[in-house]
Amino acid sequence: MPESLHPFHTLTPSFIMDAVESQGFRCDCRTLALNSYENRVYQVGIENGQPLIAKFYRPGRWSDAQIIEEHRFCLELAEHELPVVAPLTNDAGESLFHHHGFRFALYPRQGGHAPEFDNLDNLLILGRMLGRIHRIGSVRPFLHRPTLDSQSFGRASVALISERFIPDEYRPSYLAVTGQLLEAIEAIMAEAGPVRYLRVHGDCHSGNILWRDGAPHFVDFDDARMAPAVQDLWMMLSGERPRRTAQLVKLVEGYGEFHEFQPRELRLVEPLRALRMLHYSAWLASRWEDPIFPRTFSWFNTVRYWGEQIIQLREQLAALAEPPLELP
Repeated sequence: MPESLHPFHTLTPSFIMDAVESQGFRCDCRTLALNSYENRVYQVGIENGQPLIAKFYRPGRWSDAQIIEEHRFCLELAEHELPVVAPLTNDAGESLFHHHGFRFALYPRQGGHAPEFDNLDNLLILGRMLGRIHRIGSVRPFLHRPTLDSQSFGRASVALISERFIPDEYRPSYLAVTGQLLEAIEAIMAEAGPVRYLRVHGDCHSGNILWRDGAPHFVDFDDARMAPAVQDLWMMLSGERPRRTAQLVKLVEGYGEFHEFQPRELRLVEPLRALRMLHYSAWLASRWEDPIFPRTFSWFNTVRYWGEQIIQLREQLAALAEPPLELP
């Protein structure tokens, strides 16, 4: 799609400032685009005040009810004095705003840097924060936001790729390995038995945690959904098995101070990683008409990419057969 035809083309500095000023603020004409691909996010200068962060939602991804439910979760966490960056509300208590066909939200600016996941002291603190978040997340379910499952993240992703993107020479290999992968994922999930699903952040990578003054601040709950608690823990683990075990011990030690962790969820770490791999390719594919994606992810959808992707999926299939991480 030509850039001039994509909906986000409408988001000129003037449009952005008009949207912010529609909520009673006075802009100082400074706007700065921040790194964001799914939505569009800008820092907007405010006269006689701190800059605000304006987040414009991708049309058609979430319903109003789903966005508001995410906001309410963040505000609930903030009310319990948890370090999350929650949206601002107006005098009527509204946090989702509309401006000429776009939906947007405003956030306070939060400074910080990505946390060091290989620092065990940091992981202890992060575990405590996640335990507090999940304790509140377990109080009630999401009613409108989705559940992380093998159908939406796995089978739907494979269907999209196989129908529209995978080159003909790689289709048989791709379908074979993803078929085996999905069967293994679903078998492991069934064997794990009843697992508690709760409201989680959903995308707890280092880019969504800002570290400042020895403490984390969780941002961007855009992928919040119902999922097992371990979904918010496993992305903080890296390295060889002994290292990952040490990291896990610290995370769970902190987590357990505020919320019970179910060790059987550790069997889900590699299935969840596999689902994320499948979903990530499908996400890139589904956004390919957005001009920013071909520019930013130029390596995607090349013959080399699909060859390497099939190798990585085979390696992940082997990882599913390995014993899960265990707590000592």
